[in-house]
Amino acid sequence: MLFKTPLLDKPAPGWKRDLPGPNEPPSIEPYPPVLTNPPNHVDDVYLELARATMRMRGIGVWCAAFVLALVICYVTFLTTITYSSPPSLIISIIELLTIGLGVWLGTYIWRMDTSAPRDEPIRFNRARRKVYVYRFRHNGLKPFSRSAWGARAEVYDWDNLHAEACSIYGAMGSGGLIETVTLAVVEAGTRKVIDRFHFAHELQQGEMYWAMAQLFMQQGPQALPSFPRPPRDWNNEKIRFNLARRLAPKVHWPDAINLESRSAPSMHD
Repeated sequence: MLFKTPLLDKPAPGWKRDLPGPNEPPSIEPYPPVLTNPPNHVDDVYLELARATMRMRGIGVWCAAFVLALVICYVTFLTTITYSSPPSLIISIIELLTIGLGVWLGTYIWRMDTSAPRDEPIRFNRARRKVYVYRFRHNGLKPFSRSAWGARAEVYDWDNLHAEACSIYGAMGSGGLIETVTLAVVEAGTRKVIDRFHFAHELQQGEMYWAMAQLFMQQGPQALPSFPRPPRDWNNEKIRFNLARRLAPKVHWPDAINLESRSAPSMHD
């Protein structure tokens, strides 16, 4: 069932429609041939799906190198100019701001392309009714910070997730339509959003991946379709020409969460 008005009191930017709730029947049947990646893993306990907040990688590193090269050329140019008189304070401030902006922009673009992990998987644990998300965090105001950038594992209750289809126009030449599916985390028993994160690119694929999660959590692995291709080994794939993916860190779940997300609760839990 699809809804025509937002169910949440703060819908996602570019909200288009709400997808069925976690315990409702899926709105679409997953069709493997049109899906980009098969599940990373599936068994009786958990389903792991591949996920990536950035759709394209590898261009940013060259854009960053170009921006930083321009900064170096600009600084070199300034140091070689012979002024008949010292530059005014305003000109000096403008020059410093220009250099600072170039360094910030180049560093930010570089880190966005190389610091994100090779995969940002999401695990649906049917036995615990929990969802474990490997999320890449970044802070544009702190491009040189180590603590503000990196992947963190977060845990949510399956019943508190809500999927939304979104459609916005991005800065792509004359304008381009960007369609995604996001997952909102709501406060239990309410429509209040307490967190939100990217789930999938393209509405059709996102809706199918969400349907897979619903089928698995509601009925088990036997409800999922068969995929003709084997799972992709994101950490050990051979990368030749994509510098960003070669520099990207591998997926490494914290030991405690890795064990919990792959297991059923015991009597001692």
